[in-house]
Amino acid sequence: MANAVQAVEDMKLKIQENWGWFLALGIALVLGGVILIAAPLATSIAVTILIAFVLFVGGLVQIYNAFKTSGTSGFLWHLVAGIIAVVGGILIYTNPLAGTFALTLVIAAIFIAQGISQVLLASKLRPHEGWVWVLIAGIVSLAAGVMIWLELPGSAGWALGLVAGISVLINGWSYIAIALAARAAR
Repeated sequence: MANAVQAVEDMKLKIQENWGWFLALGIALVLGGVILIAAPLATSIAVTILIAFVLFVGGLVQIYNAFKTSGTSGFLWHLVAGIIAVVGGILIYTNPLAGTFALTLVIAAIFIAQGISQVLLASKLRPHEGWVWVLIAGIVSLAAGVMIWLELPGSAGWALGLVAGISVLINGWSYIAIALAARAAR
């Protein structure tokens, strides 16, 4: 327990000593997020190509791992999953617009499923304080998923880029908040 407390104190001290770098990182991420949001189609295609690369490399590693463990019961499943990942990565890379459409469809489905599960969870949490925030999060997720779904194929041009941009922007704001709090604590 003492080690954990000391680790937290060490981290606080490092952040206080380097608050300016945290602030610079936060500002860079906020600017980057704004750029990603401003160019959603380019961002969507870039995210799609990155995912294609990750699938391709991950699939190759999985195929290699399958052969390293040949003779085990999971060999065939690892091999097939690796081949599917490699083929999927290649298909997405060779046609990033179709890949962007497919990924947008997946994101819409995830938002819808997450929204439904959060609304159901909120109904179970209802007597507890804060349940309304779970309900609001569920409604927002559900609405976002339905909006993306109903706008397909047009939403494929902006949804991935917008989600990526918002994520980077919020990460930037969190670093700015950490930096300013560390500066004030000095």
